[in-house]
Amino acid sequence: MPKYILTRGHSRALIQRHRIAIAGVSALGAAALAFSAVPGNAGTVTTGAPATVAQVNYGTGPVKDVKGTVTDQLATESVKIDAIAAQKKAVADAAAKKAAADAAAKKAAQDAAAKKAAEDAAATKAAQDRAAKEAAARSAVRPQMQMVAATTYADNLDGWIRHALDIMRSKGIPGSYNGLHRNIMRESSGNPNAINNWDVNAVNGIPSKGLLQVIQPTFNAYHVAGTSTNIYDPVANITAAANYAADKYGSIDNVNSAY
Repeated sequence: MPKYILTRGHSRALIQRHRIAIAGVSALGAAALAFSAVPGNAGTVTTGAPATVAQVNYGTGPVKDVKGTVTDQLATESVKIDAIAAQKKAVADAAAKKAAADAAAKKAAQDAAAKKAAEDAAATKAAQDRAAKEAAARSAVRPQMQMVAATTYADNLDGWIRHALDIMRSKGIPGSYNGLHRNIMRESSGNPNAINNWDVNAVNGIPSKGLLQVIQPTFNAYHVAGTSTNIYDPVANITAAANYAADKYGSIDNVNSAY
């Protein structure tokens, strides 16, 4: 005899539970179909009438690759983001480049201004130095000029000789104090108005005159510019005679007798 035997009561109860389960599954499937067919914005569901089950058409075409589409969209967005980032970087680089160029131009202008200021300062200092040197030179020359202007000579034989010597030096005429003094004392004894009326010159009408007994033609020929044209003027007479002696004898110092 089999181990498990269903009695009529047991068989009837099993069939009843099977039917309830099938009915429950059918109800749940209908409810699911009805819920999917109702629009998302429907507020209420009318009761009392049997709900029409919407037919869901799944179509026969192939289902698109959702994963591939999303990947493509992400790739496109990534490209856009990269393009925006590259554009921002280009703008930033351009701004940085312009800022660097402006800074370089500003520094160059500052350097040029500083260089010009230094050159102007150097030029000003050089001009000041020149002015100071010129002023110092004028100060050094002024006393000498004043000394020359202030030089006076005694109105006597010593003063006449010294005055004549200064003129002779400025004209390059040789001669010494002793040479002039010695010849003057021999010729005129120091008298500027002395005149010789007895020698051959006097016989010829051109007597010797002055401190160094010079005849008029010789005085005129050897007259020293800047001195008096009067043959009796002591300084003019001395310088003309010394000029003649330098031409004929090399120097008045070489004359020891009538000349």
